[in-house]
Amino acid sequence: MGLVTEEVRAKAEMYTGDEMCQEKIKVFLKEISMPNGLLPLKDIEEVGYDRESGVVWLKQKQSITHKFEAIDKLVSYGTEVTAVVQTGKIKKLTGVKSKELLIWVTISEIYTEEKEKITFMSPTTLSRTFPVSAFVVPEEVEPAKEEPAKEKSSEATEEPAKGEPAKEAAKEEPAKEAVAVKDA
Repeated sequence: MGLVTEEVRAKAEMYTGDEMCQEKIKVFLKEISMPNGLLPLKDIEEVGYDRESGVVWLKQKQSITHKFEAIDKLVSYGTEVTAVVQTGKIKKLTGVKSKELLIWVTISEIYTEEKEKITFMSPTTLSRTFPVSAFVVPEEVEPAKEEPAKEKSSEATEEPAKGEPAKEAAKEEPAKEAVAVKDA
């Protein structure tokens, strides 16, 4: 790990244990404006981040290969991944390779453009650009999404009762409308 010197380690925030490291990776990616699914590592042993120099390192028990389904790409993450980061950019990346046709290509830089596109560059300056959405993992915030849906459905039933367009209400509940007319 050439980027991670003893001096950098001494100044860095360091975390150990898979659960804590997974959480810190999410926070870290959000902080540098990168998609939250960019580093799908498993069994992480250590995460370190020196904010002053921008040096980041991640250690996992074994190398993994992950397939990003949205773009049909295989990416290999070594046991040690290191980089220098700044907002919207990851430079001097080590430990990450992408499969292109029949060969594995080292990824040395990642940067985002206009928050809609993300570009991966090799040391030979060859690059590929993809939509950022291919690397976003949906966050688990489902209860908040259900409440507005309930409000919308209650609004939809209230509108025909206020005398607004009754065609939709007649299609959905013709018997209730007919009863309301007879009672009136």
